[in-house]
Amino acid sequence: MLRVFISSVQKELEVERVSIAGAVSGDRAFSQVCSIVLYEKEPLSGRRVATPYLACLNSCQIYLLLIDREYSGASSRPTSATHEEYRYAMQRGMPMLIFVRGHHDTERKQDTQAFFEEIKADGHIYRRFHDRVDLVPEVTRGLLRILDESFGINIDAGAAAHSEESGNASPFEQQVLDVKDTELALDVARQWLWALQELEQKDHATHSALLNMLREKGLVRKEHKGLVYKAMASGLLFLGKNPASHFPQCRVLADAYAGTEADPNPKDQETLSGPAPTLVEQVVEFVMRNTRHPIRVVGIRRIKLDEYPREVVREAIVNAIAHRNYEDAARPIYVKVFFDRIEILSPGDLLRPLTISKLQKGKYEPCSRNPTLAQYLGHLHLMEQRGSGIRRMHAAMLDHGLAGPDFAFRDGYFTVVVNGPGNNMDRLRTAELTSPLPPSVQEKLTKKHKAILAEAAKSAVVTRAWCLDNLDLGHDTASRLLRELVDLALLVRQGEGRNTRYEPRGQGKSNAK
Repeated sequence: MLRVFISSVQKELEVERVSIAGAVSGDRAFSQVCSIVLYEKEPLSGRRVATPYLACLNSCQIYLLLIDREYSGASSRPTSATHEEYRYAMQRGMPMLIFVRGHHDTERKQDTQAFFEEIKADGHIYRRFHDRVDLVPEVTRGLLRILDESFGINIDAGAAAHSEESGNASPFEQQVLDVKDTELALDVARQWLWALQELEQKDHATHSALLNMLREKGLVRKEHKGLVYKAMASGLLFLGKNPASHFPQCRVLADAYAGTEADPNPKDQETLSGPAPTLVEQVVEFVMRNTRHPIRVVGIRRIKLDEYPREVVREAIVNAIAHRNYEDAARPIYVKVFFDRIEILSPGDLLRPLTISKLQKGKYEPCSRNPTLAQYLGHLHLMEQRGSGIRRMHAAMLDHGLAGPDFAFRDGYFTVVVNGPGNNMDRLRTAELTSPLPPSVQEKLTKKHKAILAEAAKSAVVTRAWCLDNLDLGHDTASRLLRELVDLALLVRQGEGRNTRYEPRGQGKSNAK
């Protein structure tokens, strides 16, 4: 699998980066031979590296550079990370694709113009683009050429571009709609931009300034004549006051039943439509309103429990909104609350190469049918973009005293089943009643892990030498086990080289926060 590194100022060209990743990962032909690498979404290695972005680039075979106005993010380095990436790619002789936004260069920062002049002096041919709509097709054509010329790989990219069976990223959210900006919830937009730290909390940006910020995020487009802004489909889904008035499939139908099966008379029922962040919280509140909340007494405190972990319900509905097939106009999202479970039904199957088996095993790479919507929900901490959401749901359920969620595909719906306690409410846990190691951590520990932890608890410290002498381990295995315990926040590494030791987290002054 060839890795394609996208190099740019991350925040400035965020929409374009995500759109390219979605287009390539969602194309059946491309996804068989290459994958897009966004450094900010790569798993953390845990190793201390001076220039981790160059280490990431070193694992890639194709370099894709995007240039706009900014030279760097909030970096104090004299040379931007993007500039360093370009020079390193040149040094390695990597095949390159370079794209420049805009047809005029005078508005670029001075450092950016100098960088641009260096690229031209190096003799590169580059393409100009306006936004993601015209950029993505150019990128796919460029990748086709590089795969053929540099790697001898001939593919028919886009052959399955409109095949639902292939699980492609949907073109739905890239549509320009005849929807005026007055139909967008700009108060939600302000909260979102504040969460991104692109707008001060008390900053009352003018109407046009706010719309221009949304235009830069790929959520609206400005008409060529006048000051008219029209929503992209992604903008309507994310910020629309009532997206269902244009696309009825954007509704969420929520029903709550007294028993374990659906019946003609639900005890509660709602039809929901609105900005995606608001919609998520409306569904969570519907579920909380229709599930049980037993009281536990811990010491002298009375603690009110939720029947289901809120974060699990939130993650499940966010995934349904972000990854559903919006081109299926016949199906809304369903949320069904039963006595013993919650079911969240999202139209469309998983995107290739995801499978239910991979989800259950926790071994998969993230991909999205609607990458822009998924990215922006991620900004509000409503979902996590490294593909760990299902694993976190499973862990949260275990720590709550419940079994992990189940997954199924039936009748055109991908269904998440969140299993409840049924009649046994005593299963529910509180943090105060949980053992020092929650179940989600315990299930990851082998006998060797537990032996290392026991020694650390007994002696207040453990070393790799102790592991070699007492556990019949090789050097690499001992190092890996200790590193895994550090990653699980059970041990803290102290010292360097031969003086390296590992202490239980929270012990003594060295671990004090």
